[in-house]
Amino acid sequence: MIEIRLPDGSIKEFEKGVTPYEVALSISEGLARNVLSAKFNDQIVETSTPLTTNGSLILFTWNDDEGKKAFWHSSAHVMAQAIEELYPGVKLTIGPAIENGFYYDVDFGDHKISESDFNQIEQRMLEIARGKHPFQMREVSKENALNHYQKERNEFKVELIENLQDGEITFCDHDTFTDLCRGGHLPHTGFIKAVKLTSVAGAYWRGDENNKQLTRIYGITFPKQKDLKEYLVLLEEAKKRDHRKLGRELELFTFSQKVGQGLPLWLPKGAALRGRLEDFLKKAQQKAGYEMVVTPHIGHKDLYVTSGHYAKYGEDSFQPIKTPHEGEEFLLKPMNCPHHCEIYRSGQWSYKDLPKRLAEFGTVYRYEQSGELHGLTRVRGFTQDDAHIFCTPDQLDDEFKKVIDLVLYVFSSLGFENFTAQVSLRDPENKEKYIGSDANWEKAENAIINAAKEKGLSYKIETGEAAFYGPKLDFMVKDALGRQWQLGTIQVDYNLPERFDLSYKGSDNELHRPVMIHRAPFGSMERFVAILLEHTAGDFPLWLMPQQAIILSLSEKYEKYAEKVLTLLENNEIRATVDNRNETVGKKIREAELNKFPFMLIVGEQEEKDGTVSVRRRGEGDLGRMDPEAFAQLINKEISKNLKAFEV
Repeated sequence: MIEIRLPDGSIKEFEKGVTPYEVALSISEGLARNVLSAKFNDQIVETSTPLTTNGSLILFTWNDDEGKKAFWHSSAHVMAQAIEELYPGVKLTIGPAIENGFYYDVDFGDHKISESDFNQIEQRMLEIARGKHPFQMREVSKENALNHYQKERNEFKVELIENLQDGEITFCDHDTFTDLCRGGHLPHTGFIKAVKLTSVAGAYWRGDENNKQLTRIYGITFPKQKDLKEYLVLLEEAKKRDHRKLGRELELFTFSQKVGQGLPLWLPKGAALRGRLEDFLKKAQQKAGYEMVVTPHIGHKDLYVTSGHYAKYGEDSFQPIKTPHEGEEFLLKPMNCPHHCEIYRSGQWSYKDLPKRLAEFGTVYRYEQSGELHGLTRVRGFTQDDAHIFCTPDQLDDEFKKVIDLVLYVFSSLGFENFTAQVSLRDPENKEKYIGSDANWEKAENAIINAAKEKGLSYKIETGEAAFYGPKLDFMVKDALGRQWQLGTIQVDYNLPERFDLSYKGSDNELHRPVMIHRAPFGSMERFVAILLEHTAGDFPLWLMPQQAIILSLSEKYEKYAEKVLTLLENNEIRATVDNRNETVGKKIREAELNKFPFMLIVGEQEEKDGTVSVRRRGEGDLGRMDPEAFAQLINKEISKNLKAFEV
């Protein structure tokens, strides 16, 4: 007999060799019908995997992220089978589950593929699914695995297998199809009831532009047709909210091939929007004791060698800039933290001077692959709302919690109410990916977990997601469409202070090493604006709107009065404009609604006579006539309510 511990803490005894499905069945038939995958002793297993030792078991359904991952990973296998049958001679490469669905990268050879081919692939996938073919894992020797794919002349799978060791190679079989796979599948194909292929794109093998370009087909599947219908409605809404579309319509930003891919150009309205976001955070930071600094856009290569960034990211960054001086090389700044370390090192500090909180809206550059660039969410040049706190070990806990307070203030002020936290730890099985001692990592990880607990955050732990220099707390925000984004990050770092030999004089008159906290509530200005655009559909909080009101003059006769109202609003720090065009008021209102003006102030004969304005709010309609001063107070009161001052 073996003992199985369940998530509720209960322990049940089973005969050795029991499967996760059988464990589910012992709990309830309903659970057994819905279980999609399982995790045993922190390892993903099939629902049919025999369990032979004592351990902890978690069962996943469609309601769990891991359940969806198994569902979509299995669907990638089904899509690959359909493609292989419909397009003989194609070469399959990799097909993972992603956040919403899955994709498969395929070398189609002489076959041409487009969205017009999706319907027949979808129909074949559904036919395969209806067969209820079990997914079965089997171990394969390296020699046999290589022989299998060499016969198929699939150099991509051969390359993958050559990097694996005997004993860690598995194939997954279902129906007539076999694929190289590590596992994590549905019990059988029959769970897949609805299929939609969403797009086709180019992708380089292993993300390297020097490799062959493949065709990437994206898809998504569901256990019910109803779920697919709801998703397609959501997809249409997402298209309307696409930040690239809204950015053009609202004249916020643009791109130019002559300037370069992934390098956004901020238009006047977008630059003003950014400026307001920066001012908002600067004001909160000032209250919290931050000092603003400015660092250059480039740095000597040695700076990033010292920090470790060159070893980790050098090959993926822009190539070094050579100067006329022989052997001298500079890099476009990939990170702000090395520069801030040097600012700290330029002074001499005692424990009484700490913490030192250095903040900067610093622009950095990273050479993202062209196929991965996407509007403002994936760019090559972006500005981080970066800050680095240098503190004593005793101050770490308090400082970390203060940063959490700042992040929560940013979220509440901008309408992000639905979020969870993710504690990202290093992978203990792969320590060579990281720098620093075990003792420092343990201290840093414990500090983050304790702060998250004390602040009452809803958080989960993700092993292997830490930065190379330290663990972090990431905030995962759900937008208005239920999509999850990583926004805001806080990281604890014992390693860069060692690499840069940073110190402070303690109360014992000896030199000690400070602890460093990295933090960025927005993350990057570009990505944050993109997510905010899609979350709000361009209807920003009133305090952030590019224009808060538009004055609509009924005819040329009332232009002077309209200008008088405008001056009064501007004196009350309200951003407004006048529409004096010779158009009907109905057309002006419709256009003002489309351009997302929160308030429309209509002025005509009666308004001029009474010294009032007729107020109309977008989405609500008429609010009646009021004195312009009263309207200004109404707006400023609403802004004050939504934008409470940051409390230190």
